[in-house]
Amino acid sequence: MFISPAFAAGSGSPAGFDLMGFLPMIVIFVLFWFLMVRPQQKRMKETQKMLSEIQKGDEVVTQGGIVGRVAKTSEQYLTLEIANGVEITVQRGAVSAKLEKGTMKSL
Repeated sequence: MFISPAFAAGSGSPAGFDLMGFLPMIVIFVLFWFLMVRPQQKRMKETQKMLSEIQKGDEVVTQGGIVGRVAKTSEQYLTLEIANGVEITVQRGAVSAKLEKGTMKSL
């Protein structure tokens, strides 16, 4: 044979696997996880807990900015009293925050 086999110089690892080549990608993945994914999961758990704990008489604000007092609850829907004698039905997921008692003074 006229051509001799060629070998990579300086790699020193079998089958061409180089951990130092993957290290930047691993570091980026770990940073992405701790800065983006983990806080989002934590917020989602807190929101789900807040939504599951809503009871009759709680004061809430919806994502559309409507403030009301919970008159009735069901598994998926809430009936909010937004003024005297005025009630609307919204999905539980539409509630963005639970307000402190007494926030709505004149209902």
